[in-house]
Amino acid sequence: MDLKEKVRVVENFPSEGISFKDITTLLKDADGLKNCIDQLVDRFKNEKVDLVIGPESRGFIFATPIAYLIGAGFVPVRKPGKLPAETIKSEYALEYGSDSLEIHKDSIQKGQKVLIIDDLLATGGTMETACKLVEQLGGEVVGLGFLIELDELKGRNKLSKYKVESIIKY
Repeated sequence: MDLKEKVRVVENFPSEGISFKDITTLLKDADGLKNCIDQLVDRFKNEKVDLVIGPESRGFIFATPIAYLIGAGFVPVRKPGKLPAETIKSEYALEYGSDSLEIHKDSIQKGQKVLIIDDLLATGGTMETACKLVEQLGGEVVGLGFLIELDELKGRNKLSKYKVESIIKY
């Protein structure tokens, strides 16, 4: 199944010159969604994984079923102020300004094997930050999985010390 055919491309959204990859068309297709999840599970089936992390918010969509299928727990990584217990925080640069992510301080135990899943790899800033949070808590990142990778933005280069897998490349 060619999952790329199930992704709608919207030109000039959210601003002029942007070619937005809309995954809602893939998500509503039962076979496409199943195939996507199965492919990501297959790419990491030989890794021992204790936890699967999904960055807010589309990472939740893919990380939770993958955690279920591989028998691991799920941990959300969120924007500041969204998690109720004590957190740690890491900032990352955006094109204009910065943003940050948080994770519960007690969500990862030292030595746990962690897989991080998100919908899109662009510049790599979000994923690099998620990796820092995992490692700050003593976890080991065993892989990074994405539905889509935007090759021209070279996000993979920031993540070269990790196993990086993506299904669709633009």
